[in-house]
Amino acid sequence: MTTPLVEMDGDEMTRILWKMIKDELILPFVELKTEYFDLGLPHRDETNDQVTIDAAEATKKYGVAVKCATITPNAQRMDEYKLHQMWKSPNATIRSILDGTVFRAPITIPSIHPCVKNWEKPITIARHAYGDIYKNVEIRAYEPGVAKLVFEGDGGQREEVVIHEFKDMGVLQGIHNTDQSIRSFAHSCFKFAVDTRQDLWFATKDTISKTYDARFREIFQEVYEQDYKAAFESLGLTYFYTLIDDAVARVIRSKGGFIWACKNYDGDVMSDMLSTAFGSLAMMTSVLVNPDGNYEYEAAHGTVTRHYYRYLKGEETSTNPMATIFAWSGALRKRGELDGLSALTAFADKLEAACFETLNDGIATKDLAGLMEGVTPNAVNSAQFIGAIRERLERLSSV
Repeated sequence: MTTPLVEMDGDEMTRILWKMIKDELILPFVELKTEYFDLGLPHRDETNDQVTIDAAEATKKYGVAVKCATITPNAQRMDEYKLHQMWKSPNATIRSILDGTVFRAPITIPSIHPCVKNWEKPITIARHAYGDIYKNVEIRAYEPGVAKLVFEGDGGQREEVVIHEFKDMGVLQGIHNTDQSIRSFAHSCFKFAVDTRQDLWFATKDTISKTYDARFREIFQEVYEQDYKAAFESLGLTYFYTLIDDAVARVIRSKGGFIWACKNYDGDVMSDMLSTAFGSLAMMTSVLVNPDGNYEYEAAHGTVTRHYYRYLKGEETSTNPMATIFAWSGALRKRGELDGLSALTAFADKLEAACFETLNDGIATKDLAGLMEGVTPNAVNSAQFIGAIRERLERLSSV
């Protein structure tokens, strides 16, 4: 390697797997260079979350990052970790700084069939990575009163609307987005569709949100007409907009093989639905691509808290590391592509091939073993699974 990867360590069981993956599948084969950031919750608290900001800025500097799953604290975590405050989602902080779009696609194998029997090809979720509830502000109303939404423009525009007249206690929330970020989101989706030769579906709820969601629809249509319509038509690709509830129905009836673009929260929820329907939350790739060509690879799932508590008790766990391994392989491949290191890209291909060979031989963690058909599954723990992948990786690397 010539340029470092930005390495963002994380929390709980995924942090344990992170070290196992590095020790068994990366360091014996790659002269690894990383700019390391500890995004574990204790260190984020110690640094007042500055480490998360620093990691995002480093990603802009070096261009490629790989991230472990991290905790977004709630009240329970505040008490458990004795936090100074309830820190925001590190993913939301990083995505806010980088902007761009998160592309998530399931990792599929022949022995595991989707829950939706007519899905023949993977479905890619394109999730907007900025704004909405992930950059919200909230107020708890402890007494009756009037809540208002007010905009005071620098050029004199002023608008004020009543949100609600509270007769008792309640809650209110303010969210936002920007035309620039929405436009970047649209460009990323259309470019990805052209590059991968896939149709693009986009969905919001503009019948209810006649200004906020409608602005997404308007910008997507403008970008399509101005910059991508000709390319789509020449490639025989389709772009269409529909309501989010109609999109869900269409997705279930489809054969797959397209990109489904969603706003931030919709994409968060639907990617979990898709990954589970295709097999497992741990079988989903995720990469954030920003307008400047920076890439952040991560697993699309959480920190696997339940397994971590068992691990702390000394109990055996069978946690699926596939999404985290593919975050590493994706980041290493992109680093190799950007730096012209064919050996590094070839290693990333071999690492993924070793994973597929292991699964196709029936060796799997418990979440997958019960889903397999056509092979005799051998359910193993996490260390045994990673060990089996290493055996095959060593063989592939020696060829």
